[in-house]
Amino acid sequence: MITLQLDIAETVGVAALVLVLGEFVRQRVTWLSRYFIPGPVIGGLIFSLIALLGQQAGLFTVQFDDQIRAFLLLVFFTTIGFSASFELLKKGGVAVALFLGIAVGLVIVQNFVGVGLASALGIHPLLGLAAGSIALTGGHGTAAAFGPLLEQAGATGAFPAAVASATWGLVAGCAIGGPLGTLLLRRHRLQGPQIADTTRMPRQMIDGHSEDSHGVRAAMTATILLAICMGLGTLLVDLLARWEITIPAYLGPMLVAAIVRNLIDWRGTKLPQGELDVVGAVSLSFFLAIALMSMKLWELADIAGPLLVILIVQTLLMAAYAYFVTFNLMGRDYDAVVISAGHCGFGMGATPNAMANMQAFTAAHGPSRKAFFVIPLVGSLFIDFFNATIIASFMGFM
Repeated sequence: MITLQLDIAETVGVAALVLVLGEFVRQRVTWLSRYFIPGPVIGGLIFSLIALLGQQAGLFTVQFDDQIRAFLLLVFFTTIGFSASFELLKKGGVAVALFLGIAVGLVIVQNFVGVGLASALGIHPLLGLAAGSIALTGGHGTAAAFGPLLEQAGATGAFPAAVASATWGLVAGCAIGGPLGTLLLRRHRLQGPQIADTTRMPRQMIDGHSEDSHGVRAAMTATILLAICMGLGTLLVDLLARWEITIPAYLGPMLVAAIVRNLIDWRGTKLPQGELDVVGAVSLSFFLAIALMSMKLWELADIAGPLLVILIVQTLLMAAYAYFVTFNLMGRDYDAVVISAGHCGFGMGATPNAMANMQAFTAAHGPSRKAFFVIPLVGSLFIDFFNATIIASFMGFM
């Protein structure tokens, strides 16, 4: 079997082709466009299926450079930090606390469902935990962290099960977000703001540029701000690690960017937000493309039937939870619809999946600043702490 080892440049090149392929298919397959399935997800999944065929036939495997994916995630969350001003925090404080409570509630439900189904289906209960909030709300990072601990506790195969479950969630979360948002919009006869108001659409790439673009100078300013915040943020993460305080690698740059944003607001200086939004949108698209085309779908084929049943039930649970709980508690309005669509990606995969769901949805129905503020703030600052605490509690109890 041939192993194709791609470096950073080759990985980005393949990702670009995957993005073009995904958008090409999305525009020509009616139901994909109707339900706002993101282009990176479509292209990445197609590539993963091709890789699956190559691996199963014994012809080839493809290995991508992981550093570029981590770097793109760092860039994306740094741009998110620039949107977190104190003014927005004052306006969204209650909404942030409310959504955090909703997200924590989902974590608890996911774990009870996973453990309960695992016991009922005759497999180790901790395997159900691996297919619970560890892999779904937590994503691949949490799966990689807790998988070995579950195996040490006696759950043989928990690590590959957790990674495979996180892979499932990455696809399922993006797949159900758009359809759920569309259903809520039609069922409750809601309508978004006028799409023509593109100057206020956050995290969107409108015709490849923002209307308030200042050309090369503004783009250079945005790039310099991003680079400085990413560098200082990474130093902050390393410094905290020396004090035995572990935080996600992207959290440091995002916090530094938030501080810089508020200092700029305090001085009354104009921030090149349009250029930062474009960079955020591009980095998110490439991150999702690389993440999905790197999936090893044959790992799902090796998972036992009971685990597959748990994942299917968890997907249905996520859709029902977003429909009945998230939408109703977040206000039953257009912002609640967008948050519910984003929560599907957030609760099944990761915050970037939520952002992709909301990007695709708001591109057709209009902006929602509340949604684009609440979900990344909860996903980046709070949920990892609560999720880890709840997981540890479940493990200790069992």
